[in-house]
Amino acid sequence: EYAEFLHCKSKKFTDFDEVRQEIEAETDRVTGTNKGISPVPINLRVYSPHVLNLTLIDLPGITKVPVGDQPQDIEYQIKDMILQFISRESSLILAVTPANMDLANSDALKMAKEVDPQGLRTIGVITKLDLMDEGTDARDVLENKLLPLRRGYIGVVNRSQKDIDGKKDIRAALAAERKFFLSHPAYRHMADRMGTPHLQKVLNQQLTNHIRETLPSLRSKLQSQLLSLEKEVEEYKNFRPDDPTRKTKALLQMVQQFGVDFEKRIEGSGDQVDTLELSGGARINRIFHERFPFELVKMEFDEKDLRREISYAIKNIHGVTGLFTPDLAFEAIVKKQVVKLKEPCLKCVDLVIQELINTVRQCTSKLGSYPRLREETERIVTTHIREREGKTKDQVSRRHLRRWPREPGEKPLAVLRPPSPTRDPEAPSRGGGAVAPASPSLSP
Repeated sequence: EYAEFLHCKSKKFTDFDEVRQEIEAETDRVTGTNKGISPVPINLRVYSPHVLNLTLIDLPGITKVPVGDQPQDIEYQIKDMILQFISRESSLILAVTPANMDLANSDALKMAKEVDPQGLRTIGVITKLDLMDEGTDARDVLENKLLPLRRGYIGVVNRSQKDIDGKKDIRAALAAERKFFLSHPAYRHMADRMGTPHLQKVLNQQLTNHIRETLPSLRSKLQSQLLSLEKEVEEYKNFRPDDPTRKTKALLQMVQQFGVDFEKRIEGSGDQVDTLELSGGARINRIFHERFPFELVKMEFDEKDLRREISYAIKNIHGVTGLFTPDLAFEAIVKKQVVKLKEPCLKCVDLVIQELINTVRQCTSKLGSYPRLREETERIVTTHIREREGKTKDQVSRRHLRRWPREPGEKPLAVLRPPSPTRDPEAPSRGGGAVAPASPSLSP
């Protein structure tokens, strides 16, 4: 019997006390001596005629409160580490739960159910059966009655810390475990289905069956990968590094990929989703639907002044002869108000342009291996965006200042009714009181 570590391949360990010491030493080297953690596994291979062919991954227990050098989010780090291993469809999950703990509160069973809701890969292991309060037992759990699992539960009795410190032999521990199950009235009838040796056999058998079941899908997946690799190899059979057509094709592919990435970031269908902040199309959408309306709401607007301007516009358009309010009064007032929208619109254009340029830089990050190509791509696209910026701002400015003509026979958008001609809106009241300025009503 001997053991080998991946981090020291050349050395064979025949004394398993040294194996234990090397595990502790390697743990201290990787994580420090103050209870730190690391996702990097320690790989140990044991060669012995007395063990079954089995790969076991010993995962850490979930720590709720950090101690020593452990980070504040230790619980979430350990959960993420565990999920990385138990999520693999080709693995079986040993959900280990102490017998003196309520099964409904088992973190192991809860996490196993997250990745294996049907219970197809989960085996329940109940430990510390010898530490249960007198008069209580885990018979219902082990008989799969309390919280059923498809692969059932197996009970084990491990060495206590006192036994480990006293260097109790493994064979003696297995004999004591066997004696416990045979002598306990609640477990005597199922003693052949309990204990560490039975757990070894079940794991070996069920893992073999599980691999046999998952092998066809694994085989088809490998075959498809092999075919795709063979096609790629076929392309390189007649490959010449100095072939200019190859360079041109590679350049076109990278430029096309840049265009695809840019479009996806704007449309929001990219494969890389930013979870920290809004970017690309989402930020532009927010500028239009939240920031721009907010800028409009911030605009100062004096209704009293507007009513006075409307009144004067109507009177000035009428002169001394007009009876009907011409459209010029409406257009004069509206044009003056619309001009106030110019500044928020130009600010909106600036924000959108800035986000487009940021998106271009994010998309060209994939061209990092070709700095000159990246620089030229950024320059050309940014220049084009700046050109469109100038035209957009020019169009916004001209659209605010232009007059909106109507087609012949088309009804105006609104009809301005003049105020009562009996009184000047700004003339003081003869009774000494103030009279609010008369205002025209605006009807659609």
